[in-house]
Amino acid sequence: MANRRDFIKISALTTGGLMLAGLSSRNAAVFGQNITYKLPADLKRTPTYCEVCFWKCAGWVYKNESGEIQKIIGNDDDPACNGRLCPRGTGGIGMYYDEDRLKEPLLRVTDSAGKQTFKPVSWEEAFDFIAQKMQKIKAEHGPECTALLTHGSGGDYFGRLLKAYGSNNIAAPSYAQCRGPREVAFIATFGEGLDSPENTDIRDTRCLVLIGSHLGENMHNGQVQEMSDAIDRGATIITVDPRFSTVASKSKFWLPIKPSTDLALLLTWINVLIENGWYDKDYVEKYTYGFEQLKAEVKKYSPEWAFGITTIAPEQIRATAREMYNASPAVIIHPGRHVTWYGDDTQRLRAVAILNALLGSWGRRGGFYRNEKKTVNHHPMPPFPKPTRTWRDAMGDKFQLADLALANGVCDATIPSVTLDCHIRAWIVNGTNLLNTLPDQKKTIEAIHNLDLMVVVDTMPMEITGYADVVLPECTYLERYDSIRSLQGREGSIALRMPAVEPKYNTRSAWWMAKQLAQKLDLKDYFPFDSQEEELDWEFKQLGTSLEEMQRIGLRRYKREFDDLYYAPGETVEFMTNSGKIELYSTAFADQGFDPVPRYTKHEEPAPGFYRLIYGRAPMHTFSRTANNPNLVDLMDENTCWINPKVAKEWGIQNDQYIWLENQDGIVSEFPIKARITERIRFDSIYMVHGFGHSNKKLSRTYGRGISDSQLITRVHVDPIMGGTGMRGNFVTFRFDQAKKQEL
Repeated sequence: MANRRDFIKISALTTGGLMLAGLSSRNAAVFGQNITYKLPADLKRTPTYCEVCFWKCAGWVYKNESGEIQKIIGNDDDPACNGRLCPRGTGGIGMYYDEDRLKEPLLRVTDSAGKQTFKPVSWEEAFDFIAQKMQKIKAEHGPECTALLTHGSGGDYFGRLLKAYGSNNIAAPSYAQCRGPREVAFIATFGEGLDSPENTDIRDTRCLVLIGSHLGENMHNGQVQEMSDAIDRGATIITVDPRFSTVASKSKFWLPIKPSTDLALLLTWINVLIENGWYDKDYVEKYTYGFEQLKAEVKKYSPEWAFGITTIAPEQIRATAREMYNASPAVIIHPGRHVTWYGDDTQRLRAVAILNALLGSWGRRGGFYRNEKKTVNHHPMPPFPKPTRTWRDAMGDKFQLADLALANGVCDATIPSVTLDCHIRAWIVNGTNLLNTLPDQKKTIEAIHNLDLMVVVDTMPMEITGYADVVLPECTYLERYDSIRSLQGREGSIALRMPAVEPKYNTRSAWWMAKQLAQKLDLKDYFPFDSQEEELDWEFKQLGTSLEEMQRIGLRRYKREFDDLYYAPGETVEFMTNSGKIELYSTAFADQGFDPVPRYTKHEEPAPGFYRLIYGRAPMHTFSRTANNPNLVDLMDENTCWINPKVAKEWGIQNDQYIWLENQDGIVSEFPIKARITERIRFDSIYMVHGFGHSNKKLSRTYGRGISDSQLITRVHVDPIMGGTGMRGNFVTFRFDQAKKQEL
């Protein structure tokens, strides 16, 4: 199929720039290494909350009399960070000073030779082009043929714009590519999901079980701090992971499980707890439904059976089950965050939820507390039009239990099909590099080629920008106001982000972009305020404060308004499930034709000479968005490929040797990766940190450094229950050249 659009590498097209060398000498305390920095007393501070990851820690930005940002620190009153930012948060200043930033709006054009390129244009020209395209799509196909794919704070404003336009095709990859299976699983079990931050009472737990969760390397700030405190108090950590992760080194038990067999271990733990009476009998009797059905189903999963599947010895399985029971109810089998692995992920997370229920940890101290969150009321506006079609029309009867839109579902609905009256024809992509966040890059590119319009909003020239019709440069979070951060937790809290400095270059905020587009689309009534400050002030006043006060204090906490943090002894609780109880046997799953109690299914094995591809996080980087950050690149400038010494010896691979990887479908990595020979990974797997291998030369610090695991994920196992994309069914082998490299 001929490509509708060529990939364009954004380079030498934008004006401006900043010599980092000069900046480094002027702000050595910011960019230097091993320098103790003491804040001068005359610095001015403004409040913010971090945008480097989704944890959104509140903080203070300090700048000098010349208006230069000197430091970002945490807000002591913030329950998300307790005044301490992670390496990424303190390195956020690098986003502002990065000279590789997008600097002005760009429009795809075709020159006299027929070559596609980008042309710098004014904001007015960019908005006119977008509005004309959107009005044409609306008139010819309906507003529902436009979708928003988003990650970050700007999604609030672009989402409002899209709903006002007449479409609710709004999806974030953080759902179907990350946490969706656990949300559906916990809703089916407890009647409510987890959201973020999760309501795990780690600070008071006596036993924390982590299953493929790299807590500490993924730097979920508040949870990492609580885990550190729990370890100091003698809490037991049990880590299940084929890799000896950082947290595994802090654990009493490390179970180096065979990849793809986690559900077998979970079901066996459930059986051991029931068989030995190691569960909270009063809690189970009072609050749960379906215990007998669960007991009958899991009886076949013995530790001896599991040993042959998982390679975990029976005595270790029993010992860890007993450890959980001894700590109960102050025990947490952590639900994790990125849980889209093998395609049966919702059932795996159902088993996690069931384990927590058997141990009586839901709603109990040291287990899961009751969340509270302040609702932010928005100014009255006209009702949104009711869409006549959604992305679900491309799915038929599938994924009825998905409670949010699927990014991969939007992708599927963009590819023409005989079953669709109209495929999606326009994407607004905000703050997400879809080529790295959606699996199966070939399919994503096919969808893009079927678009009539793609608008990309970002701060950096990520790979996705090269496929855009229009690129809109967003200013960084240090240069803008944003929506009120209302954080869930043991108590509600709100925080303000305000500009610390004026936007660099010709960049703008998402609020401003959405409002300008709304005016062009005759939707101005949905953005009734003349300035974002006015809108925020109105919203803050509904919360008993004001913009002026929040500019001074940054963050406000609220005492709990509703029920206690934990269930009171003997308390009657109504769960939002069909039975009104915690469902060990899921009636919602049964109604949809799925197993009401999880069952183990075997997954495919690697072919001889191939190894399962496992990927994860690093504490100094967030996905691929920080790989070019001048503050953070010195901490990690490329990923490495963890290889077991036995495997390395068989292949003759030396430590620090550069190699290429080829997956089971013949896709060879675009760039090489450095081998790290280590006993910390099983012999049947290799591991790398996600977010490297960027192919856009405009990302000057990270171009060609390491491998993009996303490029090698071409086999996707879609979860039949909620549509999540299982991405750990891919296998790789080693190459020492690029002779067989294939282009996507």
